[in-house]
Amino acid sequence: MKKKADITNHILVPKHEKLSEQAAIKLLEKYNISKKQLPIIFSKDPAIQHLEANPGDIIEITRKSPTTNISKFYRAVIDG
Repeated sequence: MKKKADITNHILVPKHEKLSEQAAIKLLEKYNISKKQLPIIFSKDPAIQHLEANPGDIIEITRKSPTTNISKFYRAVIDG
């Protein structure tokens, strides 16, 4: 049986966090959008396996940026 590799600590994988329900509502209200308007990420994506994310959850991805120091991106989890 193959052992699965943990990619979450790899230098090229940005930080992924599941937003709480209240934080997700604030985000959607702030930008006046719905979950359907967010880019998607699959629930089986290796980067979010440790988060136990379900379809409908919102994931915050924090990346390092040379121009803004830190950039945040949001993705809606779908089944797949």
